Amino acid sequence: MQVSVRDNNVDQALRALKKKLQREGVYREMKLRRFYEKPSEKKAREQAAAVRRARKLERKRAERDGLLKR
Repeated sequence: MQVSVRDNNVDQALRALKKKLQREGVYREMKLRRFYEKPSEKKAREQAAAVRRARKLERKRAERDGLLKR
């Protein structure tokens, strides 16, 4: 990953770097790896995330098709 520093503005480059790291999910992965996670806990977390993604996708489809009005 690379960020260029323009006009000696390190603060702006640092902000851009942090934004890129956040988009890539580096901070989330660092948080997860801070402590050991049992395989059963990891599986449960991943399954819960999959359920959330599926429900969100289903809501978006229903909203797009006009079945659900917000």
